[in-house]
Amino acid sequence: MRVFVAGATGAIGRPLVRLLLAEGHEVSGLTRDAAKAASLPNPVVCNVYDAERLREAVAAFAPDVVVNELTDMPEDPARIGPGVNARIRTEGHRNLLAAAGGAKVLAQSIAFPVSGEAATAVEHLEQTTLAAGGVVLRYGTFYGPGTYSERSGRIPEPPRVHVETAARRTVEALDAPSGVLEVVD
Repeated sequence: MRVFVAGATGAIGRPLVRLLLAEGHEVSGLTRDAAKAASLPNPVVCNVYDAERLREAVAAFAPDVVVNELTDMPEDPARIGPGVNARIRTEGHRNLLAAAGGAKVLAQSIAFPVSGEAATAVEHLEQTTLAAGGVVLRYGTFYGPGTYSERSGRIPEPPRVHVETAARRTVEALDAPSGVLEVVD
């Protein structure tokens, strides 16, 4: 299967790409960071807000599945604001859905409550994914390599999920029918 992973150099993207390749899938990884592109198979360096460039990149790879693992988290967890990830879950996700064409879409959502702008963005992401016949992956708070918990040495409260478990369950979801899947420990 041809799988396009948006957010391929993030905390879940790295183990997800590794597992997809190990399962024999052909993978293209999207990152906005040119320095990280060398670590990816069929790398695409593009900002998800560049809708035209994104459409061209996805069309050139012609995936069967597009996996949205995009986030826009600050380096310092103390800087997480009430609208964290709102733009990437709305405008960014909308651009990715448009670029996906007829490919199946799996989209990262959350299994914990948020309010305000963040809740509106999560609802938008989930509704548009389901309307497109895709799969919503409601992840618990990530822990493990590349996460805030790795730096702090603390495991988050439930609902939580280790990034390796989340990546494995995401690979399993490639064949899932449209719907919502909870991905938690």
